[in-house]
Amino acid sequence: MLKNKKDIFLLVSVFMTGAAVLIIEILAMRIISPYFGNTIYTTSSVIGTVLTALSLGYYFGGRFSDKYPHYFVFDFIILVSGLLVVFMQFLTSFILPIFGALFSMKSGPIISSLFIFFIPAFVLGLLSPFAVKLHKKPSGSSQNTEGDQVGSQSGEVFFWSTLGSIAGTLLAGFVLIPLFGINAIIIATGVFLFLWGAGGFFFLDSLKKHFSSLSYKYALLPFLILAFVLLFVLFYWPQKTAGVIYQKDGVYEKIKIVDGEWNGSPTRFLFQDRSYSAAMYLQKNELVYDYTKYYTLYKLFNPNATKAFVIGGGAYSIPKALLEESEDMQVDVAEIEPDLLALSKKYFNFNPDNRLQDYTEDGRRFLSQNQKKYDILISDVYYSLFSIPMHFTTKEFFNLSKSRLEDNGVFIGNFGGNLYGDSSVLIMSEIKTFKEVFPNSYFFAVNSPKSQNIQNIIFLGINSNQKIDFNSNEIVKNNNTIINGLAQKNIKVDDIDFSQYKELTDNFAPIEYLVGKIID
Repeated sequence: MLKNKKDIFLLVSVFMTGAAVLIIEILAMRIISPYFGNTIYTTSSVIGTVLTALSLGYYFGGRFSDKYPHYFVFDFIILVSGLLVVFMQFLTSFILPIFGALFSMKSGPIISSLFIFFIPAFVLGLLSPFAVKLHKKPSGSSQNTEGDQVGSQSGEVFFWSTLGSIAGTLLAGFVLIPLFGINAIIIATGVFLFLWGAGGFFFLDSLKKHFSSLSYKYALLPFLILAFVLLFVLFYWPQKTAGVIYQKDGVYEKIKIVDGEWNGSPTRFLFQDRSYSAAMYLQKNELVYDYTKYYTLYKLFNPNATKAFVIGGGAYSIPKALLEESEDMQVDVAEIEPDLLALSKKYFNFNPDNRLQDYTEDGRRFLSQNQKKYDILISDVYYSLFSIPMHFTTKEFFNLSKSRLEDNGVFIGNFGGNLYGDSSVLIMSEIKTFKEVFPNSYFFAVNSPKSQNIQNIIFLGINSNQKIDFNSNEIVKNNNTIINGLAQKNIKVDDIDFSQYKELTDNFAPIEYLVGKIID
């Protein structure tokens, strides 16, 4: 049984603050990703920054607790940590857009993490040594002196702190992020810490031994004023972007739908984090982005196809086009972001019938767990170079995809990169890997094979020996502009020496490093 209410408050405090640390750490990755990508650099920077801040907090907290072993100091640190967490949201809103423009995907995450998250994590790290110093053992342990019990005391404190961290991790991932916006979670966490620390002042009599009742209340007044000012700025500061009709934090990315223009026509855009993911013309029924129009390549090999699988729904532009083309078409879609199907129905004029089956699941996982075979397999998971899912670039993925194709089935994939110079390593490694699995394959540069800029590259793999005759009437005189222009878009891979590029596998696929060569 605990000795007194202060011990109860102490252990509950380390539980709560331990949860707050992990909530902040998980949110930090979501906060930085829209500006620098959901990459290994972002993950490493956030984890490294938080661990560094905590370790320094433990060190200085231990020394500070020896000098000032008082409950009111412990409470004051919690109160200040709450203010810093709220201020962290202020920095996020105003500083990250600037940093996103100034720094690369390698340097940006570490600089942003240090600037925004280091100090709140450091202050929260001060608490554990204080808790060990202040924690008292139950009176029943009279056979040992207080100094002899430091092991069990510290063990109890770190047990509750770590248990809080576990709770914070699960709460953030399974409850908070899916249900609430990141801004609201950060502000709520900061306000809770502030109120919890203030509660220690007012209800545990810890400060009355050091200050008069009147003076410590006045001492808190500036902090209360600062907290309310920060909350007012964050909630009421105008942050609306012109044309935004929907905005929410998804399970994986920040989702935003914006009305604007494309090629002079009114257009609705879907953003995932800061990148264009999909678009729809508001006044005409045709696909907006040129790369999406390459889905029609299946007609060259199997014009009577009836079974399609699309990895990456987005605004469901390609599934919509497939269903509109044929009443016999059955389309399965794997989309990991659960809100996108509903949003496509509400904002992108998608009205599917029972010929569409939607699965909220990773596309590769779906293929590995289902034996169904398809005439068409379309992979469109690269909505930006900042967030390339590694497991959709490897030999194992391409082998799995080929095994799920019917005879004469086709794989059509949207990839991105630069065809020239040192920055071509990523796309050339991907092409080399794809050719190993699909010997009968073609690659098309959506802009031009001569372009030295980053562009979409379409991978076409045929599960048969049927070839494309670029000079045939079927191609040259085809009414479809994508098909009749294939010869001009074809990348002549037979002229490329692939010996200098490495094959990508589940064991070796340094995607972020290769992307860095393109962007930096």
